[in-house]
Amino acid sequence: MTKKSEINFTVELDEQNIPEKIQWHATDQIDSKPSETKSIAISLWDHQQKNTLRIDLWSKDMPVDDMKRFYVDTIGGMAQSILNATGDNFMSQEMNDLCEKLVEYLRKQQET
Repeated sequence: MTKKSEINFTVELDEQNIPEKIQWHATDQIDSKPSETKSIAISLWDHQQKNTLRIDLWSKDMPVDDMKRFYVDTIGGMAQSILNATGDNFMSQEMNDLCEKLVEYLRKQQET
């Protein structure tokens, strides 16, 4: 028997269609209550067109500094994923090096 799980996102928009609240829920989650988040980034590979389809959403009350950190963390996660999926240490290390540069950039921004 094949196990299935669904991940659902609910986005509440204001009158200008800007996300005010984002919630997500997975059907195999222990807690049946949806969890709130401030941002989501979903990438889908279109194997026929050989390109990536992206959905990036963030709530209007998400601080800019948190958004920047979210993307740095996302790149770091992708670095680990590419290493796990392909064994390509070069790509993984280059992505991690970029993360280190971006973290330093953000650190300097906070000091000013």
